[in-house]
Amino acid sequence: MPSKPAPIKKAAKKEPAKKVAKAPEPAPAEPAPAEPAPAPAVAAAAPAEEAPAAPPAEEPKPPTPPPADAAAAPAAEEAAPAADSGAPADAEAAEAPAPEEPKAPTPPPPPPKEPTSAPLDLFVEDKNDTSVTIIWSQPENIGPSGLDGYAVEVCKDGTEDWKAVNEELQKSCRYVIKNLTTGDRLKIRVVAVNAGGRSPPVALPEAVLVKEVADRPKVRLPRFLRQRYVAHVGAKINLTIPFTGKPKPLVTWTKNGQPLDMKRVNIRSTERDSILFIRSSEREDSGVYEMCVKVEDFEDKASLTLQIVELPGPPASVKIVDTWGFNAALEWTPPDDNGNTDITGYTVQKADKKTGDWFTVMEHYHRLNATISDLIMGNTYSFRVFSENKCGMSQDPAVTKEQAKILKTGIEYKPPDYKEHDFTEPPKFTTSLSDRATTVGYSTKLLCSVRGQPKPKIQWMKNQMIIGDDPKYRQICTQGICSLEIRKPGNFDGGVYSCRAKNDHGEATVSCKLEVKQPAVADADKK
Repeated sequence: MPSKPAPIKKAAKKEPAKKVAKAPEPAPAEPAPAEPAPAPAVAAAAPAEEAPAAPPAEEPKPPTPPPADAAAAPAAEEAAPAADSGAPADAEAAEAPAPEEPKAPTPPPPPPKEPTSAPLDLFVEDKNDTSVTIIWSQPENIGPSGLDGYAVEVCKDGTEDWKAVNEELQKSCRYVIKNLTTGDRLKIRVVAVNAGGRSPPVALPEAVLVKEVADRPKVRLPRFLRQRYVAHVGAKINLTIPFTGKPKPLVTWTKNGQPLDMKRVNIRSTERDSILFIRSSEREDSGVYEMCVKVEDFEDKASLTLQIVELPGPPASVKIVDTWGFNAALEWTPPDDNGNTDITGYTVQKADKKTGDWFTVMEHYHRLNATISDLIMGNTYSFRVFSENKCGMSQDPAVTKEQAKILKTGIEYKPPDYKEHDFTEPPKFTTSLSDRATTVGYSTKLLCSVRGQPKPKIQWMKNQMIIGDDPKYRQICTQGICSLEIRKPGNFDGGVYSCRAKNDHGEATVSCKLEVKQPAVADADKK
């Protein structure tokens, strides 16, 4: 036993890697730790021999260690040749280095797939007897995996049997849950889904009762119907009044507190408005119409006033109160029929006894009495009054029964006692018609004058045919002067024109010939 450790000390002196062996020595005084010092040298030499060789073979499993004294001798024998072979191994490694090709950088590992955070702000937007509409906001943190959609789940109140109601993921943040049973109480939640899985759910704080939400009804009466609505007799009435309320309100109409006459008025109601329609209005349709919308125990009312108006009647009476100088004072009473609206004024006219022509002296006059001035001395006047309202002036006037005679001032005239002269006479033309010639396209006039008492009726004829109201001709007769204007005559407007005057005492006729010529054409134009 003591003779075997000697070669171990000599091998340790020849070992070139003393620096490596010194590191594990804890203390030089102890002989036991000095024996395993060659082990690192062998380990260091082994890689040097393996460097130029092929890939290393698998290391053999270490055998069961023998007793300490028996294992020391073989270890020392192995260390000696290993130390001798270390020098040639270093030389071969220096002569033939094998550079390795640079490898591509390894890509970073993909980020882990994570679900999003829970959706936000889930609440009920609307509901009715068979559906519930919910809306929500997207999650605050979506993450790198993105967002594929949402799953909407429901379960009955008191259970935890959650079931998805959408077969495919919902892309938008709004969903209508349909085909529900009226009266059920449901818990609703929404889950965001992506490649990382399902997010934490967001649920409604309370279960939802599947039932139509009762919204108080409200009539939205248009601004123009808040005042009196006025229409003329015969006009078509079509008024639309919107309203709100859930469920669909029950709409009823009344007129002056009584049910409507459906033969006169048609009502059509939808979920949003009600229409009052009268095809042809009459004065009997006037009144206060009231619309009532009702939802369960709530109701709202609105009323509109409809007024159907027409032309008024004439004043009830008119009379001459006084006559002095060149003036006459009149008084009248309001009409019995005001046309279902207020009287806005009166129009007063006068007529001279000699001519019988009416002239307006006042219009839009508001009082029931008036003084007519600037009358002509020696003339006798009649007066008439028309009523006015929003529709216009009455068709018929009220006429004074008596007449106002304007006397000459300062002279008392005593008419002689003789029989009044009869001024009546048959018509007589004081100026006859003259033959005329005109050019095609140039208007012309035919003139004559006639007298007669009473005032004769004038008729114009062409080739013995009465012209009548032909718009091509314009007929005027004023103060006995009669004229016929032929507007832009053509080739066929030439002929014999006659004017016939007729009254109760006879008739008279004058005629003339009208020649219509072609316009002159220049020689250059002919060529």
